[in-house]
Amino acid sequence: MQTKLTKEIVRSAIKILKQQDTFTSIEKIWNITKGSKQIIAQLRNEIENEIEIEDEIEIIEDETIRSANIQRNTHETQIDIKINLDGDGKSNFDIGIPFLEHMLEQVAKHGIIDLDIKAKGDLHIDGHHTVEDIGITLGKAFQQALGDKKGICRYGHAYVPLDESLSRVVLDFSGRPGLEFHADFPRAAIGNFETDLFHEFFQGFANHALVTLHIDNLRGQNSHHIAESIFKAFGRAIRMAIDLEPRILNSIPSTKGSL
Repeated sequence: MQTKLTKEIVRSAIKILKQQDTFTSIEKIWNITKGSKQIIAQLRNEIENEIEIEDEIEIIEDETIRSANIQRNTHETQIDIKINLDGDGKSNFDIGIPFLEHMLEQVAKHGIIDLDIKAKGDLHIDGHHTVEDIGITLGKAFQQALGDKKGICRYGHAYVPLDESLSRVVLDFSGRPGLEFHADFPRAAIGNFETDLFHEFFQGFANHALVTLHIDNLRGQNSHHIAESIFKAFGRAIRMAIDLEPRILNSIPSTKGSL
C-alpha cells in the first residue's frame, strides 16, 4: 500500500528536523516515508512553501511540547523546576549550592534539555534536604513531561570519560524506580559539597521519575572528575532514552501496553 502524507508524518518530520543533524534527518525521514520519493517531495513542498500548513505546524508544535513546571514546598525547602525535554540545552540555576549547579548544567547541556531550577533550603544546617528535594522535584518534572511515554526510546546508556575518570550510566524509564549507585570518591567533599549527597540526589530522582537507574564510576582518582563524568553520562543517557522513535510515535514501548 502506498504511503500517504499524513499528519503523523508531518509531526514526525518536524520533530526529526528539530532534534537531529542533517544526515540523521534525511535517513529518518526516508524511513518514515518508506522511501517514497513522491511523499518526500510533498512533505518538502508543504514545509518549504508553507501552504495551508502554517497553522497545522503551530498546532502540532503545541501538542508535542514535552515540558513541565513542578513546585515542592516543605518546612525545609522550596523548589521550583521548569524543564523542556525538547529544548537546546539552556539552563538557569538559583540553588545556593554552586557545585550542584555546575553538575546540573552538565545534564542540561549534554542531555539537550532546557532546565530552570530555583531552590531555597535550610543550607544553614547542611545541603542534604536541598539536594535530595531537588532530585525528587526533578524526577517529578520528568515524569510529568514524559506523559504516557508514547514513542520514546525508553532505554538509554552512556560512557563518558573525563581525563582519568570513566563513568557509565544506564537507565530505563520503566515505571519501576530503582537505583544502583557505585562510585567511590577519594574525598568526603568537593569544595563545600559533601560527596555522599550525590546518592541522595539520584535516589530522589529515580524514585519520582519512576526510572531504573544504574550508575557506575569504572575508574577515577579525582573526585571532581568522577562527579562530572557521572553527570555528563547521566545527561547523555537521558537524551537517548527520551528521544522519539518515529516508527512508534503512537505506541508505548512495552509489551504490557503501559509504563
